[in-house]
Amino acid sequence: MISGPRLVRQFYARDALTVAPDLLHKVLVAGPCTGRIVEVEAYRADDPASHSFRGRTARNATMFGPPGGLYVYFTYGMHFCANVVTGAEGDGQAVLLRAVHPITGVALMRQRRGDRPDRRLADGPAKLCQAFGLDRDDDGRDLATDATVTIVDDGVPVPPARTSARVGIRVGTEHEWRWCPADS
Repeated sequence: MISGPRLVRQFYARDALTVAPDLLHKVLVAGPCTGRIVEVEAYRADDPASHSFRGRTARNATMFGPPGGLYVYFTYGMHFCANVVTGAEGDGQAVLLRAVHPITGVALMRQRRGDRPDRRLADGPAKLCQAFGLDRDDDGRDLATDATVTIVDDGVPVPPARTSARVGIRVGTEHEWRWCPADS
């Protein structure tokens, strides 16, 4: 069982470039499933690769909400991706959860993901959402207060991180706003 305090709103109420590396090794909790966050990407409103770059829409409204919101969007007509809203309300910034290492609820994750090897259950943003059962209905959940979906700090230290270019974008490629543990 994972124990530790949930991340509070003040943790999220910082710039995405600060929050992103601090999310490494925290634990994503969604019902019975938990996993250690091992890869993230930051997106800000001044970034042409961000959903918020052109302003608020019905699709990205959660990105402009209070920090600690869960922004879940549908992409490529088949996948969901989950982001943690950061910064001040109205900023339009978030951190994409790219990968986690499963901890608990692994049998359920295998069932949702077609019985893949454990290391492949949540090693991409769409795979993560499928494994954890996250979809558009979860958009707007408040990670700071929600009883089902949250992020906790179980005391495992944040490891040294390395940065790299973000994946799957065509603009804003010059930013090395993707983080993972240096030994990953």
